[in-house]
Amino acid sequence: MSLAWFFLLLAGFFEICFTIALKFSQGFTRLIPTLVTIIFIFLSFFCVSQAMKTIPIGTAYAVWAGIGAAGTVICGIIFFGDSYHIIRLISLSLIIIGIVGLKLAHID
Repeated sequence: MSLAWFFLLLAGFFEICFTIALKFSQGFTRLIPTLVTIIFIFLSFFCVSQAMKTIPIGTAYAVWAGIGAAGTVICGIIFFGDSYHIIRLISLSLIIIGIVGLKLAHID
């Protein structure tokens, strides 16, 4: 795996972190979670910008957003009691298949 893809995975992880911190910020009314959200947003954008030096913009953005979306759904189900209805799980699987497909279609 190239450094660009590592940055992209890290950017997706930081996106999941900032989304969870955003929930805890309660609409930016709690200082510490708000600051944590801002830090993770910066880290996520920095990492995706580094990945986009090599990976095409469309692929990078779709993978970054997909990792963030899928990871946040999974965290919501595990940690916040979000619904795990079969249609949600199938839809989540489609996002993950799309991420893998974009990676497989990218030739370094």
